[in-house]
Amino acid sequence: MASATLALTLDLIARPSVSPVDGGCQDVMIERLERLGFTVERLRYGNVDNFWATRGVGDAPTFCLAGHTDVVPTGPLEEWHSDPFRPVVRDGLLYGRGAADMKSGLAAMVTACEEFVAAHPRHRGRIAFLVTSDEEGPSVDGTRRVVVDLKARNERIDWCLVGEPSSETEYGDTVKIGRRGSLSGRLTVHGIQGHVAYPQLADNPVHAFAPALAELSTRTWDAGNEHFQPTTFQISNLSAGTGAPNVIPGELKARFNLRWSPVQTLDGLKSTVTEILDRHGVKYSLEWFVSGEPFYTPAGELSNAVVAAVRDVTGREPKLSTGGGTSDGRFIAPMGAQVVELGVVNRTIHKVNECVRVEDVDALHRTYVRVLERLLA
Repeated sequence: MASATLALTLDLIARPSVSPVDGGCQDVMIERLERLGFTVERLRYGNVDNFWATRGVGDAPTFCLAGHTDVVPTGPLEEWHSDPFRPVVRDGLLYGRGAADMKSGLAAMVTACEEFVAAHPRHRGRIAFLVTSDEEGPSVDGTRRVVVDLKARNERIDWCLVGEPSSETEYGDTVKIGRRGSLSGRLTVHGIQGHVAYPQLADNPVHAFAPALAELSTRTWDAGNEHFQPTTFQISNLSAGTGAPNVIPGELKARFNLRWSPVQTLDGLKSTVTEILDRHGVKYSLEWFVSGEPFYTPAGELSNAVVAAVRDVTGREPKLSTGGGTSDGRFIAPMGAQVVELGVVNRTIHKVNECVRVEDVDALHRTYVRVLERLLA
């Protein structure tokens, strides 16, 4: 018989919610939270569904459970062994889009609160939920926008546990205590289109950009620090040409990303990129996009509670890490909150045949219960 957490995970996966669609997942969560006495605010911005829910007397300390109901597209359906939105359990693994990222985390949060509130109806402080359907998309009208509204009315979050799949090989082996920043650029290199036989009458933007790209991609930006990996530069998209073999293109378009450690600054990174382009004589236009600045949670009440809870449930001593991509924790940390991420194994996230160990789903539930007990009982 499925546990309450597994049953809720199955229900959530069966509701297709490719970003920014929520697919009714938040309705299911809200109904259960309202039965526990949570006050729920639905916050819809544009085509993005969000909600903020709180339970408890007073506003301190506020322990927020944060996550997202949206998932990435399925990819080629013919490569899935089963329908990605008809969850199935095979050989102890639960398959379905969102199984790991992060509907099992959302389910564990809800059922952990149900168990905790039943045992501690007069718990101290507040329990809060901040849930969005925009984490896998542009991340504009989701948590980022909700946080703006919360700040405007002086809401506070002291501790935030994000249910992203943080584990690497075994559940509980890694807890995220921060993330690098993310800076993207949309670059257009301007040239002059012409015939390949008459290069003197044209200006090839590919040739102009190549030396600068070589320097940008091989540069050692920094060594990071004791908590953060070094800054990295990656090209994500590159295009030029008309498709004809005898035409020099008139422009090149590139998208690039810098994942930066806090030993850098935004202005410093931008200046370095433009200095390299200018020095190589590249004619260009450049737009910048900041999707998050670095954040780091030092040892404190939250990280200590999460590490101890993992140890209680699994016997493991988790590694504390700031590696990986970004998460919505980057928007919540500037509220002054301690932010920690703990979830299931991330090996199959965003892949076809995404899956999670059934035993890990229940272990995550038990861990979240222990965190609530350590912080608010």
